Amino acid sequence: MEEQNFTKVKEFILLGFTGNLQLQGMLFLIFLIIYVFCLLGNITMIFLICADSQLHTPMYFFIGNLSFLDICYSSVFIPKILMTCISEDKSISFDGCLAQFFFAAGLDLSECYLLAAMAYDRYVAITNALLYSQAMSLRLCVSLVAASYFGGFLNSTVLTSKTFTLSFCGNNIIDHFFCDVPPLVKLACDVKESYQAVLYFILASNVFTPIVLILASYLFIIIAILNIHSTQGRLKAFSTCGSHLTAVTLYYGSILFIYSRPSSSYDLEWDKVVSVFYTVVIPMLNPLIYSLRNKDVKNGLRKMLKRAKLS
Repeated sequence: MEEQNFTKVKEFILLGFTGNLQLQGMLFLIFLIIYVFCLLGNITMIFLICADSQLHTPMYFFIGNLSFLDICYSSVFIPKILMTCISEDKSISFDGCLAQFFFAAGLDLSECYLLAAMAYDRYVAITNALLYSQAMSLRLCVSLVAASYFGGFLNSTVLTSKTFTLSFCGNNIIDHFFCDVPPLVKLACDVKESYQAVLYFILASNVFTPIVLILASYLFIIIAILNIHSTQGRLKAFSTCGSHLTAVTLYYGSILFIYSRPSSSYDLEWDKVVSVFYTVVIPMLNPLIYSLRNKDVKNGLRKMLKRAKLS
């Protein structure tokens, strides 16, 4: 039997963003503020949806689940980022890296499916407005959300098992702020074609498939809107999709930039910037996207503030 020429890695070193101590302190403050706003925004959104009967509709059921997912998603990354900013110890154990990778991939892929389910919800709301509540029953909404999580974490299990059975050739320095596919692939010394095939299959089935479903939903939405005779009616119908379109564009744009390129073209510095956007910034922005142009959410927030003053 041939002796293996690599050392089993027991931990990884996350280089993060910079080795400059002053910049690390500034980054710590920035990420802490972002995390606080992310938690406050998404928790407030969930509370409003639960407390206001006007928001007990399928659309807000999905938005509430998106907020819950964003809380979990940002919590996978930001606490570790904060620790690496204030601590000299940049290490993360092999099991810790595996766990972060698993939950990051699971929540990431679940959001891909959830955004597709939300597009279908908008399709039903516009093309079948009179029977919207019956068509989008609570049972169907719960099933779509459950399927999103099941599909996301099932594929995450496959991707995690394939990634962490790669051979890492003694080099354990990850030039990134979290355990992700591109930097881990760069450390591996035996990336086989079978792994690349699994990676592209998961990308196609979990990212491109939801994109196709979203595009198909919006194609039918556009056709339905064009059949509305009044300009005001068209604008009102399309306005209900504006927030979702914004969220989809931001999220899928950054995801495709990171993962749709061949490994030979990875640029980890650019990847860090884009990764910050979709792992940290977007979860903070989603509550704003779904509230700033939404009268129902604004009214619910006013009611909540009035109750707080009266009490």
